[in-house]
Amino acid sequence: MGGIGVAVADNPAGPFKDALGKPLIDKFVNGAQPIDQFVFKDDDGQYYMYYGGWGHCNMVKLAPDLLSIVPFDDGTMYKEVTPENYTEGPFMLKRNGKYYFMWSEGAWVGPDYCVAYAIADSPFGPFERVGKILQRDPTIGTGAGHHSVVKGSGEDEWYIIYHRHPLGETDGNGRVTCIDRMYFNEEGKIEPVKMTYEGVIASPLIHK
Repeated sequence: MGGIGVAVADNPAGPFKDALGKPLIDKFVNGAQPIDQFVFKDDDGQYYMYYGGWGHCNMVKLAPDLLSIVPFDDGTMYKEVTPENYTEGPFMLKRNGKYYFMWSEGAWVGPDYCVAYAIADSPFGPFERVGKILQRDPTIGTGAGHHSVVKGSGEDEWYIIYHRHPLGETDGNGRVTCIDRMYFNEEGKIEPVKMTYEGVIASPLIHK
């Protein structure tokens, strides 16, 4: 079934406690399983949450304290923003005024799990699929997906964190957490990510 809760703490390391005593979202809406939430803060300070499994993705508008859902300007509470081939694991980032909506495709237990993305002029979309940017490499690993992206200390320095199956792994639950560089080309498109065994050198992160 799934369900999305809210936990709070005074420190990023915890301890965390349940802030609501109940799920924030506990039912399917627009076909979206209530899992895989990602909270995005836009430049105007408004928080949105994207979530959903089973091939459907919704977005909701969050109250300033992040403890409740509030209506959109048109009075609706949920907006479906499902792009082509979407499975689960939504993620949003904003770069140079453009909204990059990312998600995972395929079955996470299989070798073809991957990450694709879209570019839009609004956090509401429409999100038209551009293509895959992270997928299996037969020399390194398979089932690469369910990611997050963080910005480094450089001007345009980005990292993608994801899980993948090591070569030879036969258990669908056998996954490892990985990090690699992510680059944008001159047109603003995301370059295909090159998976590595080495990962990246530790560096400070920028939190905005």
